[in-house]
Amino acid sequence: MPKILKREIDPDAYKSLAGAGVAPLLSRLYAARKVGDAAELQPRLAALLPFDSMKGIREMAAELADGIEAGARFLIVADYDADGATACAVGVQGLGMLGAHVDYLVPNRAVHGYGLSPAIVEEAARLEPDALITVDNGIAAIDGVNAANELGIAVYVTDHHLPGDVLPEAAGIVNPNQPGCAFPSKNLAGVGVMFYLLLALRAEMRSRNAYDGKPEPDLRVLLDRVALGTVADVVRLDANNRILVNQGLQRIRAGLASPGIQALMQVAGRRPEKASVFDLGFMLGPRLNAAGRLEDMRLGIECLLAESLEAALPLAQRLDEINRSRKDIEAGMKEQALALLEEIDCAGKHGLAIHHPEWHAGVIGILASRLKEKYHRPVFAFAPGGGGELKGSGRSVPALHLRDALDWIDRRHPGLILKFGGHAMAAGLSIREERFAEFREAFEALASEWLSPADLEEIIETDGELAPGELDFDLVKTLENAVWGQGFPAPLFQGEFAVVNQRVVGEKHLKLDVSLQNTRYEALAFFHHDPLPERFVGVYAPMLNEFNGRLSIQLKLQYWEPQQ
Repeated sequence: MPKILKREIDPDAYKSLAGAGVAPLLSRLYAARKVGDAAELQPRLAALLPFDSMKGIREMAAELADGIEAGARFLIVADYDADGATACAVGVQGLGMLGAHVDYLVPNRAVHGYGLSPAIVEEAARLEPDALITVDNGIAAIDGVNAANELGIAVYVTDHHLPGDVLPEAAGIVNPNQPGCAFPSKNLAGVGVMFYLLLALRAEMRSRNAYDGKPEPDLRVLLDRVALGTVADVVRLDANNRILVNQGLQRIRAGLASPGIQALMQVAGRRPEKASVFDLGFMLGPRLNAAGRLEDMRLGIECLLAESLEAALPLAQRLDEINRSRKDIEAGMKEQALALLEEIDCAGKHGLAIHHPEWHAGVIGILASRLKEKYHRPVFAFAPGGGGELKGSGRSVPALHLRDALDWIDRRHPGLILKFGGHAMAAGLSIREERFAEFREAFEALASEWLSPADLEEIIETDGELAPGELDFDLVKTLENAVWGQGFPAPLFQGEFAVVNQRVVGEKHLKLDVSLQNTRYEALAFFHHDPLPERFVGVYAPMLNEFNGRLSIQLKLQYWEPQQ
């Protein structure tokens, strides 16, 4: 059973916020998230961290500017997830706005594998570019960069992934996580890194008087895609990322979204004027990701680059269809995974590694995420990768840094892992099929050494109980318009509930009328159809519901247990 804990409030942060005139409840919420400066609650674009401290960015901007002046042909090499797709679209449109001749190439997951591989360099060379620019990949592309260098093609790497022991011999590298980079935020997504490069390039072009007598390109038009990629890649929403996401959402809400974002919102049945982080992460992101998982991410990139809603809509509709197929595949894989895990004593395991010969490599990441949520253990799911290899995708719990774990295994079991990469919470790797059992044992040995029983206990953090009168429309509107996400969780509250009545709706959701602090509310328990106890302690998120022109507060139940 999960343990409910109330978030600790930083007293100094609370004092600072309250002293600046922030309402007491909001001061509590933000102080519990280590925000002590009221300026962070007004995420203005002018407050973005300057690009100057990002290692290599001025040099790369100068070389790209030289190329633009010389009429060079640039080719962006993208990644096939939502971050890579948005970074590619931002790069193509942004570089074009700044005067570059630019095209793009995106690897096919099944054909080329990940990133700037020698295979994708060979394909890129046929297009005769003067330089390649990677987005959301490249920091580990030692062989790919070498292949491009041998062909006389310069490579400029823009990435955010953690580097290995050796960096590629690229013409330039911009990555806040590379050694020696003093940029304060290490949490930029790939699309954020590309946006920063464009800011630096515009500044360089400005210094060369490129805009004398004409307006500068307005890079704000790219922020809706920057916001989508940042949220979809589940990077930590530190203060700098929250500015990028907030600014992108403001453009969408104001009707200034690009045609591709408008089309994705439309096929998802979402209202642009009420766009939220939820829409980006759970409605638009999966539809975009589906193309890279099951087909070709060119479809997603073309949608993001569309110049009219008429051009974008058919692409968005196709993305929606692919996403429906992805859901069907995922559901079948999850059933198979649960059947496999019935044979394993999960309670006695610290880490899970599972494999099925019929699984789709494009969906194993989602499967690993679902299983991690269910069992609260780090999970690797493997699918056939061709040529006798297995491709694995992992998701982790906060106490275990997944990329570091793979590095540890690689050092102690040389040759077991063919290649790997990733972050603290998500990582990928390739192994030989016949060595799966060896990897599973090595991963369990590591997890049992690194994780304590407390690390495997699911914790639900809440912001405590609301005082009578605090749960009102103004509060819920404020919370819905704010930016919450990875590393900056949306508020959850707890309380003692009495059930007035309850019923199943849509064959899979429980709808309740409940009493909380002597006030009647409608509550929903999504994907749950068994009755709840008449009295229970519940954790909930408030949300606004509009029905037949009537606005009401609904409570989304996240967890409940009988009241003692």
